[in-house]
Amino acid sequence: MQTTFPQLLLKHASERPSAAAMREKEYGIWQTLSWSDLATMVEQLAAGLHQAGLRRGEHMVVVGANRPRLYATMLAVQSLGAIPVALYQDAVSAECVFPINNAEIRFAFAEDQEQVDKLLEVRENAPQLTHIYYDDPRGLRNYAQDGLLAMDALQAAGKAYAQAHPHFFKDAVAQVHADDTAAMFFTSGTTGNPKGVVHSHDTLLNRARAGADFDHLTHAEEVLAYMPVAWIGQNIFSYAQWLSCGYVVNCPESAATSTIDLKEIGPTYYFAPPRVFEGLLTSVMIRMEDASAFKRWMFHACMGLAKRVGPSLSSGAMVSLWDRCLYALGNLLVYGPLRNNLGFSRVRVAYTAGEAIGPDLFSFYRSIGVNLKQLYGSTETAVFVCLQPDNEARADTVGVPCAGVEIKVDASGEILVKSPGLLRGYYKNPEATAEVLSADGWYHTNDAGFIDAQGHLKIIDRVKDVGRIRGGEFDGAMFAPKYVENKLKFFQHIKEVVAYGDGREKVCVLINIDFDAVGNWAERRNLPYAGYTDLAQKPQVYQLIKECVEQVNADLSRDTLLAGSQVSRFLVLHKELDADDGELTRTNKVRRGFIAEKYQVLVDALYQGLQEQFIETQVKFEDGRTGSVSATLKIGDAQIFVPVKAAA
Repeated sequence: MQTTFPQLLLKHASERPSAAAMREKEYGIWQTLSWSDLATMVEQLAAGLHQAGLRRGEHMVVVGANRPRLYATMLAVQSLGAIPVALYQDAVSAECVFPINNAEIRFAFAEDQEQVDKLLEVRENAPQLTHIYYDDPRGLRNYAQDGLLAMDALQAAGKAYAQAHPHFFKDAVAQVHADDTAAMFFTSGTTGNPKGVVHSHDTLLNRARAGADFDHLTHAEEVLAYMPVAWIGQNIFSYAQWLSCGYVVNCPESAATSTIDLKEIGPTYYFAPPRVFEGLLTSVMIRMEDASAFKRWMFHACMGLAKRVGPSLSSGAMVSLWDRCLYALGNLLVYGPLRNNLGFSRVRVAYTAGEAIGPDLFSFYRSIGVNLKQLYGSTETAVFVCLQPDNEARADTVGVPCAGVEIKVDASGEILVKSPGLLRGYYKNPEATAEVLSADGWYHTNDAGFIDAQGHLKIIDRVKDVGRIRGGEFDGAMFAPKYVENKLKFFQHIKEVVAYGDGREKVCVLINIDFDAVGNWAERRNLPYAGYTDLAQKPQVYQLIKECVEQVNADLSRDTLLAGSQVSRFLVLHKELDADDGELTRTNKVRRGFIAEKYQVLVDALYQGLQEQFIETQVKFEDGRTGSVSATLKIGDAQIFVPVKAAA
C-alpha cells in the first residue's frame, strides 16, 4: 500500500495516466493537467531541485495561490525527502522572516512578482535564502538578483538531468518513508511567534483516508481549491485527500473570480470556513432586496417552508406528504435555482470548519438541500477529529469522533484528543510541545466542551476565552465570546464582532459592518455616504445594528446557560479589522487581546457609559504605505431581556 504523497502520485499516474488530476483557469479557459503529465512535471522539478542542492530533511518555502506548479513543487520537494513549508500569500514580508529563519530555509517557490519582491525583501534579514524560483514571469524581465530563476528554467534543467539519470526519480521516491516529515504548517501566532507544526506522511494521509472513508469519497469528486495552501484545512482537502482519492482539484483564475469559477465547476465536495458561507448568503440577500415584490414574497414564503421542513428531510425524519409536495415545488421554483446560482447544484458533501458557524446560517444551507456539515480539528490534529454523519448534522455540535480518535474531557472542561493524526511536535520548540502533548499521548486542544447523550461533541469556546460576568444582575453567569460573536455575524449587515465581558458586569461589543450589504441597504433608502467610516456612523445604521443586537439578546435570554452573555452596549468601528493591521490572523480569526489593547480607549468608553468617543488609528495599505483614520464614534445601548427561566 502506498504510504507517501509521491508514491500516491506515481500510483495514479500508472493506473489512470490520462485522467484529469488538476485544472487551472487561465485567461478565462480551463486547462487540464493529467496524472501522467503531473508526474512528469514533478520528476523534472525534483531533478532540478536536487541538482540545485536541495537535500533530504531541508525545508523549502512555497508561497502563492493554488496553482498546478505550486502543488507539483510541493510533491517534488517531498520526493527528495525534503519538507515543503507553505506561507500565506497575503502575509507581509516581516511576517515571513521568522518562519524562514526558524526553518533555516535556503530554497523558495514564489508564484509571481509580488511574492518575489516579498522574498527579496526578506533576504535582508534571512541571508541564507539563496534560491528563489518564480512561476509567473510577468514584470520580472529586468530582475537580475542572485539566485533568482524562472521555474521554466529549473524544469528544463531537471528534464535534462532526469534524461541522463532515468532511475533517479523513482529511486528517490522509494527512499521516502511514511514516518518521514512530510510538511510543516506555521500557526497564526496570535500570542507571539508562530509555531511550526510538524506532520509526517502517515499522520496527514491517515486522517485524509479517515475523512474519505467517512464520506465515501472517490476519484470522481470535483474540488475547488481557492483557500490559502498554508491553511491546513485547504491542504487536507485539496492535497492530502486529493492524492489519497485521486479526484480532480480545480484552481480558480484569481481570488476575484472564485465565485464565478465555483459556479462553472460545480464541485461535488466543498470546504469553506463560515466566513465564506456568510459572504455567499449576504450576496443572495442583497440581490433579493433588489428583486420585485412578487419574487421577494415567493422567496420568503419558500424559505419559511424550507426552514420548517428542510432539516427534517435532510435528517430522514418523517414529513407529511403535503409538506413533501410543497417542498418539491419550492425546490423547483427557489431552492434548486438558488443552489445553482451559488455553485452548489452538484455538491454531495460540504464542510465548514475553522470556527463555529451561526446556527441560523447552518440551517439555511441545510434547509435548501445543501448537505452542509461541521467538522472539528486543528492544525495539530491534521484536521479530522470529529465529523457529522449526513443524517445527524446539527448546528450545535461538531459531530462524532472519526476512525482512530479517542476523546475525553478533563475536570476543567478542556477537550483532550488521541489520534493517529497528531503532530510530531512543534519545530525547535520542545517546551510548547510539552504543553500540548502529554506523556501518554493526549493532545490538549484548549477548547472547552462536552460529549452529549448522542455521542456528539459540543464546543463552547476556547478554554482561555470562556469567562464569567462579575457584578450586576447576571453576576456569576457564563460568558462565551465566540458564541455571541457568531450569533451576531449571522446577520448579513454584520461582518465581524469582538465581544468583551469576562470579569465585568456586562457584555460590550465592537462591530464591523459589511460594507457591501449595508451600502446596498443605504442606497435603496437614498442615504448618502462617503466611504466606510461615514457610513458606519450614520444614525440609521446604528438603529439597524441595534435591531440585530437586540434580536440576539432575545435569543440568548432563552438559553439558561448563556443568558448573561446578552450585549448591553455596542459601537460600530470606523475601519474594517484587517490582518495587515494585526487585528486578524491570516485565517481571519480576531485577535481579541491585541484589539483590546489597540482600542482600549473604545473599550473603556463602552464600560464608562460614554455616548461617544474620538479615536485615531494607524492603518497599513496594500502597497506598504501607512496612514491614519480618525472619527468620533457613537456608542449604542441595547435592550436586555429577562431570562425566560427567571420569568416563568
